[in-house]
Amino acid sequence: MKQVQYNGLTFVPFISKEEIAKRVREIAADIKADFDGTVPLFICVLNGAFPFAADLFRAVDMDAEITFIRLKSYQGTETSGKVKEIVGLSEDIKGRNVIIIEDIVDTGHTLAKLVTDLQQKEPARLKIATLLFKPEAERNGVKPDYVGFSIDPRFIIGYGLDLDGMARNLEDIYVLKQD
Repeated sequence: MKQVQYNGLTFVPFISKEEIAKRVREIAADIKADFDGTVPLFICVLNGAFPFAADLFRAVDMDAEITFIRLKSYQGTETSGKVKEIVGLSEDIKGRNVIIIEDIVDTGHTLAKLVTDLQQKEPARLKIATLLFKPEAERNGVKPDYVGFSIDPRFIIGYGLDLDGMARNLEDIYVLKQD
């Protein structure tokens, strides 16, 4: 992996696609063990979670369904602190086993709002799978059930994570280079 540049910022390799693939398989096995015998509904939070959701959904060796919701709280490299729902959930989740798929849990503002909204729809169980978790940055008591990697609160891109819409298609994850 080599360093990459976006918007005049330099990013260095952080988590390789091989490490990501290994953790995705491990999380999929955990989900299968927890939900075996059911048909869970995966809710992918667009846009960032799309690559993780696709890989995780394929790796879960069981019947399952997937749908998508789009929420946004980031502007550039900073969270705006405000959650805007852009595309909502149309499926009835009452009595269903639901797994939210997130790319990253940072402050937890976005996920806390989503969990509150979904709990009002009375799912049987509601779990959270995230590729990345920044426990030091979390401010809302949100604790994901399945975590790919716990990381320090640094800005990262790749594998769905973006900088102003760019870099989502990188196969590896990169971190902003510290001077």
